[in-house]
Amino acid sequence: MNRDSRQVLTEWLVLSAQGGSEAAFKDLHDLWRADLRRLVLTRVERPEAADEVSTDIWLAIARGLPRLDDPACFPRWAFRIVERRCTDWIRQRDLVRRREKAASAEADALAPSSSQPAEESDDVFQLRVAVAALPVDDRKLLHLFYDLGRTVSEIAESFGIPAGTVKSRLFSVRESLKQILERKRT
Repeated sequence: MNRDSRQVLTEWLVLSAQGGSEAAFKDLHDLWRADLRRLVLTRVERPEAADEVSTDIWLAIARGLPRLDDPACFPRWAFRIVERRCTDWIRQRDLVRRREKAASAEADALAPSSSQPAEESDDVFQLRVAVAALPVDDRKLLHLFYDLGRTVSEIAESFGIPAGTVKSRLFSVRESLKQILERKRT
């Protein structure tokens, strides 16, 4: 089993935090805050909501950490909490979103910005646009695999699906991106 230094540090911090160390919990928070927030942002798609949901997630982690039996499972456990809290938030805000959609149809049409940073190549920009056009679950899958470097088995456990399904979904998402980019070039 190949364990990287971040995983070992995570396990040590979890054990220390379970032992009552506030400093260890703060370090655990600092270590995982950015990754979990990016994951939340891919689900809720609003920075202000991501802050609210992230706070709720860290409260749930603080409450549930003493009951976590295996410190090595912290990333998958935390990803499941993120998934549940984001789903809860989306359900609670569904009615509000429908009302806002009617009121801000004009703003929604202007939402995707077509301006690109000067240093960003056209291919990278086109890839970003193509990824943004994907469904939320596909973006989340790409984020976990490519941005966070999670393994297929870790993703499978956090989604609650077989590893083979994760592999086929990754293949399908890559093929979708390929087709989107090829259509834009012609």
